[in-house]
Amino acid sequence: MPALLLLCAAQFMVILDITVVNVALPSIQTDLGIATADLQWVVTAYTLAFGGLLLLGGRAADLLGRRRVFLAGLALFGGASLAAALAPSTGALLAARALQGVGAALLSPAALSFITTLFADGPERQRALAAWAAVAASGGAFGVLAGGLLTEVLGWQAIFLINVPVGGTVAVAAMRVLPARSPGARGRLDAGGALLACASLVALIYALVEAPDAGWSSPQTLALFAAAAAGVGTFVLVESRVREPLVRLNVFRRRTTVTALVLMLAGMGTVLSAFFFTSLYLQEVLGHSALRTGLEFLPGALLLVAAAHAGGRLVAGVGAKPVLAGGMALGGVGALLLSGVSAGGSYLSDVLPGLLVLDAGIGLAASAIFITATAGVGEEEAGMVSGLTTTAHELGIALVLPVLSTIAASSELLTLGLGDAFRAAALLAFGAALLALVLLRRSDVAAGAEPAFAGH
Repeated sequence: MPALLLLCAAQFMVILDITVVNVALPSIQTDLGIATADLQWVVTAYTLAFGGLLLLGGRAADLLGRRRVFLAGLALFGGASLAAALAPSTGALLAARALQGVGAALLSPAALSFITTLFADGPERQRALAAWAAVAASGGAFGVLAGGLLTEVLGWQAIFLINVPVGGTVAVAAMRVLPARSPGARGRLDAGGALLACASLVALIYALVEAPDAGWSSPQTLALFAAAAAGVGTFVLVESRVREPLVRLNVFRRRTTVTALVLMLAGMGTVLSAFFFTSLYLQEVLGHSALRTGLEFLPGALLLVAAAHAGGRLVAGVGAKPVLAGGMALGGVGALLLSGVSAGGSYLSDVLPGLLVLDAGIGLAASAIFITATAGVGEEEAGMVSGLTTTAHELGIALVLPVLSTIAASSELLTLGLGDAFRAAALLAFGAALLALVLLRRSDVAAGAEPAFAGH
């Protein structure tokens, strides 16, 4: 239990930093004089470094040792957080945010691979992954609350400074609690594969983040998509030929893992996009303050945590398939309820019912996604699969939010655009539920089966 609490605390800190900055952006802009066009880079610099290096971080944990990579990521994340809080200029802040992303890319997959190896496959690991899923899925909601509270009471610097004592405490505890085992795999780090993976993911994420402003058919967006596709194609070719690949391609022949990765994209994209649009509605339409908005997310965030724990127990009892399908379908219903937001609405009538249903559904599904992704994963692949799972988590946000933002911006009235975006999110969630029904068998995961595609 101490190890699980420690690992979840580290992951919570990483996920929190994705959304905690959003509420503080106006204050940061005023103090540092950041141009409006450059403001998004305070968020994007972190996202690019984090998402682009996750596969490298996961494989490094396998080859160099999980505790060593975990502590290195923690130290870099904490130091970069301090630098961000003390940043005297825009350039210094953006550099610190990028370094935070690098630290997070080492820290997060190493932490998840610890859970995969410290807890035996079955009910014990399922309970641990349910706690992890609760942190991963609810961090966005708690980030809105923490960002509003810290910014209004202590100033925007506090959203970064808080990571320093928390990170230091986690590091000291990790030295005592986490085992310093020898690396689970042997070999050299695939530098070429790491470079290709990083460049491809950065190009893809940057294209998606910039597309709503640059245009989906603009030369910039098309060129970046082409570069990302070429990079992924080259990466697959290289990984199929090197002796010690960054990602063993046969992992994509494991049906449970592949299905879980796709559902991670849809599930995290749906819930965090819903958080973004709900926050926008509460502040821009209803005129609520950042702190009040954060507090209004609290009931749903608490329900999400409870649902994630319940989802882990349900997977052990009835299997992953009904929990995944039911959870994603429930999330779709919640998004449909949110699509009824109106200019004359209120938090209690327009937001809270849909937010609670959405959080309950995605909470249930999140546990099942993590459990399904890591089912049957051995010691030598724990970091690699953890890196893939966390990458899917980040890509879900990077892929879905820009698309839904474009839909929301297509209407002249904000509330009509938000309604369209929520309906699109609902379709995505319902599609994910259908995918779970089609691709998974009822006996998967709960019975300990590890099915694969033909030829595995």
